Amino acid sequence: MEYNIMKNLELKKVVLAYSGGLDTSVMIAWLKENFGCEVIAVSGNVGQESELDGLEEKALNSGASKLYIEDIQKEFVEDFVFNTLKAGAKYENQYLLGTAFARPIIARRMIEIAHKEGADAIVHGCTGKGNDQVRFETTIRHFDPEIKIVAPWRFWEIKSREEEEAYAAQRNIPINKNNGSAYSEDRNLWHISHEGLEIENPANAPKYDNFLTLSKKFEDAKDEAEEIIIEFVEGVPVSLNGEKLDGVSLIKKLNKIGGEHAIGIDDIIENRITGIKVRGIYENPAGSILYRAHEILESLTLDGDTLKFKQMLALKYADEVYKGLWYSKLRESLQSFVDETQKRVSGTVKLKLYKGNIIPNGVESKYSLFSEEFATFGEDGVYDQYDSQGFVNLFALPLKIEAIQSRKNGW
Repeated sequence: MEYNIMKNLELKKVVLAYSGGLDTSVMIAWLKENFGCEVIAVSGNVGQESELDGLEEKALNSGASKLYIEDIQKEFVEDFVFNTLKAGAKYENQYLLGTAFARPIIARRMIEIAHKEGADAIVHGCTGKGNDQVRFETTIRHFDPEIKIVAPWRFWEIKSREEEEAYAAQRNIPINKNNGSAYSEDRNLWHISHEGLEIENPANAPKYDNFLTLSKKFEDAKDEAEEIIIEFVEGVPVSLNGEKLDGVSLIKKLNKIGGEHAIGIDDIIENRITGIKVRGIYENPAGSILYRAHEILESLTLDGDTLKFKQMLALKYADEVYKGLWYSKLRESLQSFVDETQKRVSGTVKLKLYKGNIIPNGVESKYSLFSEEFATFGEDGVYDQYDSQGFVNLFALPLKIEAIQSRKNGW
């Protein structure tokens, strides 16, 4: 959409997804100058830690009329993170979806505040190349099909970070000047993502000393292994080393423990929704540990056919989350299947953490489908090995018939 068309919009009050970074700080002033509107900033607290410090003062000094900082960590973990964990969903079988499932909950809260404040539009600072524009807007459209959405990066006159910094300097907007020396990062309880600088080129080795926050480098990890025990109830982690914990506390503790052992450093090349390949490095110690533990427990408590079918659907579930379709009928339907499979995924998983490795160390469940009597290599009284002859003959029959027909007909 051309800038002059957008400028004809009549905006009196807008709600801006605000992070306190360069883009959204500049947008406050830009919106007021070009539309003469009031700007209400909204930041969803999904575990950004120190990034939220001083945010209100910064927003007001940048020209916002007010800032909402919404603590949505509990809902984020229980309704988004753990549902995705139960699904075993990893985008392209690698990415643990840390940013992807944080955007819908933030966007939903923005809509609620926009309705409360009587705002004309929702504004976000996503670029036209990225995934987050899709994630924000699909959620916004789900909850309000009519509200205006303004994405300045699609049409404003600013074309680079340097131009943004100059714009901010001219208007005394408080920003952190990095002069192109900062990585693009996103942080929440579940992960920290890093993009840009030397990481951008897949051929370059990462300069881990410059950006790792949650995890130590492999070389700096502890020299001694650490054993942990995680208990699950219906696919949800509920305790760590015998201590009952809420989801937020459990993830924070596992991030600290896992980080000391260099767990969860993922160097990934992924396909964005827009079709562009990008490289990112993710730190997700708690996520990596919980996914591995959950997989181990499922291997004990789910029958083979259900487990394999669930693994196939996990890729589709991950695609829906990655594309911002958290509220799609398909994702919700897949969740119903997942929840049914998790009814007996309860038990304890023992792990050993050592220099980036998550090592299985034992698993128990009252719903275990393992039978030592049937599985033993020793003598047993329950399995007649002669039965296998007929089973194998029938199992191989299609291949046998194909071979016979091939020889007969010269295929």
